[in-house]
Amino acid sequence: MTWFLGLGIAGVVLLVLSLVLDGVLEGLFDGVGALDGLFDGLLSLPVIAGFVSMLGFGGAIVLGTTDLGAGPATAVGAVAGGGAAWLTWKLTRALMRDQTAVAPRGDDLVGSAGTVVTAIPVDGYGEVLLQLAGQPTKFSAKSAIAVARGAEVWVADILSPTSVEVRAVDR
Repeated sequence: MTWFLGLGIAGVVLLVLSLVLDGVLEGLFDGVGALDGLFDGLLSLPVIAGFVSMLGFGGAIVLGTTDLGAGPATAVGAVAGGGAAWLTWKLTRALMRDQTAVAPRGDDLVGSAGTVVTAIPVDGYGEVLLQLAGQPTKFSAKSAIAVARGAEVWVADILSPTSVEVRAVDR
């Protein structure tokens, strides 16, 4: 049983090392054509760690709870390790394919409504508060007509990353 517990603990240590040394093993074999990409899939460090730990702990559980010998305990541990490795592989593939939302761009503001926080003089600049990706963001704003503080405006054009052209909302 000591061997099985040792394998289980070694698998957990290997998993911790895979988290701490993320990508180091993969980087060791860069440029070796036959091994290129091998450690990104079924032989990645987390998959190997899952297999080894479940092999050890599964075998230890079988030995501790039944009268079966080391052979059947190894077989059960190998099946459990294979299942853990497969689940780890599927989970890491799903996490690696996960995409974040596209970052908002200035063009996304065209047509959005905002509020004037600093009055905009004729052909001059003031400030407007707009919602960008759900967050209130202050932009400098230019308008062809004077717009008073507190007025609702629509973004007509993007002048720069921090500056917009606005039109007052008719009420």
